[in-house]
Amino acid sequence: MNLHEYQAKSLFNDYGIPVPSGQIITDLEQAKNAMQALGGDSWMIKAQVHAGGRGKAGGVKRVTSKAELTEIVNTLLNSKLITHQTTSTGQPVNQLLIESPTLFERELYLGMLVDRAKERIVFMASEAGGMDIEEVAATQPEKILTLEVNPVCGLQPFQCRQFAFALGLAEQLRDLNMIMSGLYKLFTEQDLSLVEINPLVVTNEARLVALDAKINIDDNALYRQKALLELRDISQEDEREASAQEHNLNYVSLDGDIGCMVNGAGLAMATMDLIKLQGGQPANFLDVGGGTTAERVAEALKLIISDPNVKAILVNIFGGIVRCDLIAEGIIQAVKEVGISIPVVVRLEGTNAEKGRQLLADSGLQIIASNDLTDAAIKAVAAVEAVGGNN
Repeated sequence: MNLHEYQAKSLFNDYGIPVPSGQIITDLEQAKNAMQALGGDSWMIKAQVHAGGRGKAGGVKRVTSKAELTEIVNTLLNSKLITHQTTSTGQPVNQLLIESPTLFERELYLGMLVDRAKERIVFMASEAGGMDIEEVAATQPEKILTLEVNPVCGLQPFQCRQFAFALGLAEQLRDLNMIMSGLYKLFTEQDLSLVEINPLVVTNEARLVALDAKINIDDNALYRQKALLELRDISQEDEREASAQEHNLNYVSLDGDIGCMVNGAGLAMATMDLIKLQGGQPANFLDVGGGTTAERVAEALKLIISDPNVKAILVNIFGGIVRCDLIAEGIIQAVKEVGISIPVVVRLEGTNAEKGRQLLADSGLQIIASNDLTDAAIKAVAAVEAVGGNN
């Protein structure tokens, strides 16, 4: 789960990590009040969306008057911001963060993540702050410093000193130690999977301040992070993916036109690969799980056809824990309830597969049966081509 910048900065503040003074607003009147409360003669206005690249997309502006502020707020608020990390439709801007500007001399990058291969929390830092860290890693990998934290000992002061000297922050050693210690405590206590400060700046007063903040939370730990779960902004998520979570379905939207419904992540990946091999394009990744029910299958099919780009559906079920006849009942139920008019190719294999196929054959519905996965993929691609789909 992702947090907005203002939410991440609120957590930073709780853990002693310095951030600029700011207020979150949802209308023009609040913006004017924030401007007055913050004081000064200029203000930063930052669109709050779950995407990077906001500055290049016009989502971060500096204003120097009430007239400018009114214009920018009216332009950004309730608009859609399109960046290199969003879809072509962009992300809705429902809140703006208004901050006092910070004068600085240097921009740095500081981040944390979990290195699963090394089973360690890792700090990353770079003098190339303010840039996309992916670009720095690709073009100037030597500028990225890494530091592994032993989970038994935790972050040690000497490690903070190593980073400080490597980044030329000897004068800011105390500040960096405070920030890194706060980040490590935040990361471990709140079950985070990623933290980024880009940029972390050296101000004109030679202090360190986090100008930006990005936090991702481990979804698997949300059951014990109730306070963080309340910060979830559904408007920033794919509507179908959010709906899938409510029904315990693993769903990811893709750009193709063949909807996929499979039980098991590995089988789902293999199904998508076969669709690609036969010249098709999968519209989604959808794993209904090993212990699925007829009701969940019905919800899964409704989810698939809610995507207007889907022109055919491939159902690939291996009946191990779940019986194929129950899956067949769910497919029949969904087709009847929703009135699916696009081709549905079904491949059932495993427990009660014959019974499931017979139920589909006796349903009187336009369902294309297949006993072989490759054959099912071929039939799904042909069905899309028959209705003029683009592969």
